[in-house]
Amino acid sequence: MVSQNVVVPDATTGIITVSTVSNSSVFTPSAQKPPTAPGHISISKKKLLKSLEINGDQSQRLNSWVDSMRASSPTHLKSLPSTSSEEELNSWMMMLKFYCFLVFNLYQKRHPSALDMFERIIEASRGKEIVMFLDYDGTLSPIVADPDRAFISSKMRRTVKKLAKCFPTSIVTGRCIDKVYSFVKLAELYYAGSHGMDIKGPTKGFSRYNKDKPSVLYQPAGDFLPMIDEAFKQLVEKTKSTPGAKVENNKFCLSVHFRCVDEKKWSELALKVRSVVKNYPTLKLSQGRKVFEIRPMIKWDKGKALEFLLESLGFDNSSDVFPIYIGDDRTDEDAFKLLQERGQGLGLLVTKFPKDTNASYSLQDPLEASDGFLATVGGVETNLAMNMHEGTNGVFSINNHCP
Repeated sequence: MVSQNVVVPDATTGIITVSTVSNSSVFTPSAQKPPTAPGHISISKKKLLKSLEINGDQSQRLNSWVDSMRASSPTHLKSLPSTSSEEELNSWMMMLKFYCFLVFNLYQKRHPSALDMFERIIEASRGKEIVMFLDYDGTLSPIVADPDRAFISSKMRRTVKKLAKCFPTSIVTGRCIDKVYSFVKLAELYYAGSHGMDIKGPTKGFSRYNKDKPSVLYQPAGDFLPMIDEAFKQLVEKTKSTPGAKVENNKFCLSVHFRCVDEKKWSELALKVRSVVKNYPTLKLSQGRKVFEIRPMIKWDKGKALEFLLESLGFDNSSDVFPIYIGDDRTDEDAFKLLQERGQGLGLLVTKFPKDTNASYSLQDPLEASDGFLATVGGVETNLAMNMHEGTNGVFSINNHCP
């Protein structure tokens, strides 16, 4: 019998534990959720996120968060057993795969693939006006090391262009509008940049949905621009000694990317960022996918932006609308939650790993979003979409939305 340290994410509670178990207990019911034992690590995802709200003098909490982030990283290998035995290592890997299989199956039951559930989604939307909301990074484009090179593919651009002919379509992103427009280059879309704090409608004459409506332009954080610019300069100066760190000015919010920063420098970088943000009591610091986000403390987020855009389109009190929001980041959860509260439409989370989410369904990556779900919804004849759904009643009824 061999005892191993096994990383066990609990899909129900969001707790990640590292416990000692034996080979003989792997397939027992109790092994699916090992009891607390001396030397185990127990990390709550919700507590991790809460510990990032560091507008007070709490540098120790920040260091704890960085340490916890390292410990709970899916790609981190420090929890591997110290052993020279190939047999023990293979046994450990087999157990880890088994637990991952269990967790993923639980996750799939709660948030099934939007491709597998496509017909059910179409049936729910029948007789209603579909409105599309799309995140950019990680949804329309892959996550890349250099945020300035997060280019959308030509196929994805064609898919979104076709989609916008069928339904009102918005991109809701943490990026500034100018930056995301330079990637997408589609004038017929609605754009909500800076996490929804900078909203702009389609260029006149490019969309049939704003033909008889005034141009949409809304900036709820306009008074914060001088402060944001000042904080941006300080962050650039403060972080320039950290190799790989990149500060991005998104007009009404700031991003400090650390995807290319050595993990040993994460804590140091986090303290540098905090030392700047603490000088601005009306700015808040949060964390995304290897990025620190600095935003104004106003009651506005991607969910509020979605609500504003629905109202601008005339759907604020309508029961005949079916909003679909697709995103991959924690900031998209506000939009998923809003759709749940409205009891209309649904959210789709793009992720390869199980996550706590308010989304109804899931997609694995931007390719599944474009060639799979979006292409089929818009009636775009890509090979994948045709192979999966050709000839179904849902597709043909959806195509009736398109001019």
